[in-house]
Amino acid sequence: MRMPTTITATKDARPLAERVAHVADIAARYAGEVDAAARFPAEAVDAMRTTGLLGASLPTALGGEGLTLAQLGSIAAKLGAACSSTGMVFAMHHSQVLSLSRHLGGSASLAILAGRIASEQLLLASATTELGIGGDVRSSSCFVDLEGDKVRLIKNAPVISYGSEADLVLVTARRNADSAPSDQVLVVCDAANLTLEATGGWDTLGLRGTASMGYKLNALVAADRVIPEAYEAISAETMLPVCHVLWASVWLGMSRALVETSRQYVRSAARRSIGSVPPGATKLVGLIAELERFEALVEGLTARTESLFDDRDAMGGIGYQVSINNLKVTASELVAQVATAALAITGISGYRNDGQYSVARIFRDAQGAALMVHNDRIIANTARLILVQKG
Repeated sequence: MRMPTTITATKDARPLAERVAHVADIAARYAGEVDAAARFPAEAVDAMRTTGLLGASLPTALGGEGLTLAQLGSIAAKLGAACSSTGMVFAMHHSQVLSLSRHLGGSASLAILAGRIASEQLLLASATTELGIGGDVRSSSCFVDLEGDKVRLIKNAPVISYGSEADLVLVTARRNADSAPSDQVLVVCDAANLTLEATGGWDTLGLRGTASMGYKLNALVAADRVIPEAYEAISAETMLPVCHVLWASVWLGMSRALVETSRQYVRSAARRSIGSVPPGATKLVGLIAELERFEALVEGLTARTESLFDDRDAMGGIGYQVSINNLKVTASELVAQVATAALAITGISGYRNDGQYSVARIFRDAQGAALMVHNDRIIANTARLILVQKG
């Protein structure tokens, strides 16, 4: 497990666009190596630290840049186009940063901790799934156990993305041993105060750089590291919508990269057959139309989320929850469809792992989108919401 970050990040005075371009360039440079070795995109995340991107979603009062959800989505898309795993790390990190900073509940110690995310560029991960509960993140069997002025938390998590690289891990658990499975809290665990025992490897089809291994987690942290607000509210008002918006943004960026590769391939074919339209050109027309539909979907739900972000009742309302669930399902299906269409256009050149027109890596990454909180589970939850929705 990596040691907690101790060096205060140097302020990068460059405009945001330049900093993002720098990180994306590094992410693209190492994307193939990250994928081949199934390793954490350390170079790109280090670049996020040095450019201040890990604390960028925090409000300026806590030392951040106060970036909007639309700005975060734009960054996620650019990073996703360069390296899917890097984009997902960025997205998952900021979903946790906002889950903390938007739900401090008046806690001075948590506010200080949130400020450290910006000043020290700490990396956050989450442990919201648990063995034995079937992937339901709104249910826990583990619980918070009070030991004096500290709390003990033991959890067997089938997935903690980049857990061994994180400075802080946000963990869901029952409020206490007598609480119902759905009566959950979110506990902020420092890397220095927890142990992670790996329970499996991460040799997957795609998204190999997310290092989403399973761990047995054992943490002993100060009692004030339990976020005061119920996890039910944190999930509905922040974690779930931010995850879905930023995940969809990453998948949109991946789709843009696929379309651009397809465009370059068709143009190359056209130069070899002057006077005729290459077979892939007509397919490219449909692919671009699909991308435009994808962009409208993500931009629309991002704007809607921003407009409601400070309205707790609206964010927890059934109508919005249905829409944000549908964003995740539809976006994850669209990125896979775009990947299939890009492969059909580029043919054997796209199928190859090497070469300038390869779409193999992103094609494989795209297959994981529907499995990150399985679409079947989300659709079932959405169906239950629709059954009780009025109007």
